Amino acid sequence: MGVVGCGFGLTDEWRLRIIGSGPDRGIFEHQARAQKIQDRVEFVGQVGSTKMPAVMRGFDVLAGPSLTTPRWKEQFGRMLVEAMACGVPVIGSDSGEIPQVIGTAGIVVREGDVEALRNALSCLQSDPSLRSRLGRLGRDRAITRFTQHAVAVRTAEAYQRVLLT
Repeated sequence: MGVVGCGFGLTDEWRLRIIGSGPDRGIFEHQARAQKIQDRVEFVGQVGSTKMPAVMRGFDVLAGPSLTTPRWKEQFGRMLVEAMACGVPVIGSDSGEIPQVIGTAGIVVREGDVEALRNALSCLQSDPSLRSRLGRLGRDRAITRFTQHAVAVRTAEAYQRVLLT
């Protein structure tokens, strides 16, 4: 999906919530202070899996701008599916399987393209109807493709095809 017809530049009404922890947290906190945006960035830390749906439903958008490295490429993007299941619009990079996970139910940007990511965020920030539409499309996609039942049905169908050939 493209980002055609959306404004550029984020307004002053944004906040960033970073969930999870890791060895680079201090670096990110330093970057937020250096950019003078520390009042807009919240570092939440670890959140239990049973509490994540409630946390995600509070998001306006979830961005997963994964970057491929020489030793790693995004295999699935579970957080994207979880956000989609919560009705949250998603933005992901074209790393690995992310484009196939998102399909037409979100926005896919080129890996490492900061300008494209900023434009996609700006687009969703300025267009509540697009956020709502992508949220609905994402939820529908998560339910029809990624629930345990949907995966089990497709797996059984694949076994049936193999057995019948």
